[in-house]
Amino acid sequence: MTYYKIAVLGGTGPQGRGLAYRFAQAGHTVTVGSRRAERAESTANEIAERLGSAPFVSGTDNATAVSGADVVILAVPYEGHGELVASLNDELDDKVVVSCVNPLGFDKRGAYGLDVAHGSAAEEAARLAPGARIVGAFHHLSAVNLWKTDALLDHEDVLVCGDDADTKRVAITLCRAIVGRDGIDAGPLRLARQLEPLTAVLININKTYKVKSGIRISGMSYE
Repeated sequence: MTYYKIAVLGGTGPQGRGLAYRFAQAGHTVTVGSRRAERAESTANEIAERLGSAPFVSGTDNATAVSGADVVILAVPYEGHGELVASLNDELDDKVVVSCVNPLGFDKRGAYGLDVAHGSAAEEAARLAPGARIVGAFHHLSAVNLWKTDALLDHEDVLVCGDDADTKRVAITLCRAIVGRDGIDAGPLRLARQLEPLTAVLININKTYKVKSGIRISGMSYE
């Protein structure tokens, strides 16, 4: 197994914290990134306490987190996504960047996908940081399950989209830390236009049935 240095930007939020915890639990070296280094350090300490040890987790500001990483996870709210990626353009050059950003809106009828000018948040990231190696993944994982459940989420699949096979392979193998097996190659990066708003469907299912729903693809061989 290959172990990576992973920066989780937005690591102080529910999804980012959960992903950081899972990656550190699997033995990857994780840096929680935030606009405020002290918030990132506090979350890193919380994760380390949950793990029972601290060697694999630290916290700092976003730019510093990216500078020391092999892989960067974008787990920030869509509203600040473009500004953050543009500000880190140079630091993201030639990095594997995994976007799990979901452009969603909410009203009295529930969650819904937003129209994104460049197709999807992942494609927007690719436009703003053209030197980065962008893939989309981890969109549909429940933040609650990521953090509050210790066991692998082996009842779910992670769908991965991207245009570069080697970059996509990195994200696919990282899925083992969360579901216990490779992610599923879901096609080119433009498919993020379908994957990102699908999260709204799951949120509405969760609200209706009081569950924490996920995605599982039938017909796959997991041997």
